[in-house]
Amino acid sequence: MAKILMIVNEAASSVTARGRVVIQKALGADHEVTAAETARRGHATRLAQGAAADGIDVVVVLGGDGTLNEAANGLAGSRTALAPLPGGSTNVFARSIGLPDDPMEATASTLESLARNDIVPIGLGLVNGRYFLFHVGMGFDAAVVEQVERRGDLKRYLGHPLFVYSAFTTWMRHYDRSRPRLTVRYRGAKGETVVDDGYFALCVNKNPYTYLGARPLDIAPEATFDRGLVAITMRTLSFAGLTGVASKALRANTSVAKARKADYATDLDSLVVEGHGPFPYQMDGDHLGDTERLEFTHEPEALRLVMP
Repeated sequence: MAKILMIVNEAASSVTARGRVVIQKALGADHEVTAAETARRGHATRLAQGAAADGIDVVVVLGGDGTLNEAANGLAGSRTALAPLPGGSTNVFARSIGLPDDPMEATASTLESLARNDIVPIGLGLVNGRYFLFHVGMGFDAAVVEQVERRGDLKRYLGHPLFVYSAFTTWMRHYDRSRPRLTVRYRGAKGETVVDDGYFALCVNKNPYTYLGARPLDIAPEATFDRGLVAITMRTLSFAGLTGVASKALRANTSVAKARKADYATDLDSLVVEGHGPFPYQMDGDHLGDTERLEFTHEPEALRLVMP
């Protein structure tokens, strides 16, 4: 029997009161379960830190990717494992490790994993002192997420169409496409590389980047928990360039690495992104504002994860 803290974000897109009760009862059949609700941004981090300090075996998170990110930051470096349950609109991380997108089915899978003790250490990305599970977007990508969050009341109902709409309106009206915004520096297989004409960039710890419905956007197949980071820098914001990358990400047996006007680097231990002035950034789907410099490192075996 494991000691479990179940962290619930009641505001997440697909979390319901009935679903929470059913999931808590299912977990409590064979384990000692305590539940806690998040009340504000950053609360899940403090709840997870407290669980680790109290010797809790597993923190189960019912919420979206942002809540998962917060919990992971509270658990990194501890013996307490993280178990995600999909409660958001897209649930990128939970789906990327093979969990069903239905919370009840995912709970059944998690219980099976706990019975088998399928808990593994995974690598995380670290940027300016904060961990991320699957990616950080800088520039245009983050501006799209900001527009989605401004329509947060619609996110629960529109989901993926809202992201597509926001990407189009951001490209048309809400992002300066007249000049490069970023410089990306890293040391890879070919030595030191400096890309000083980036319009936007992604740092990926776990593929896929996101999902459109049931289809993953596979922009970085090399991004796995046991390898270094993948950096993708787009050197254009032309409509043809963006749609070309998106089509490659949606098709099997193609690679964004071969896209025109894209710099693609794998297995990175570290990289630095500097802005030509402030630029927006987002982490695991949460817009975090503007910055002028981000320093990334890959942290192997930073988190214990309940793996389906």
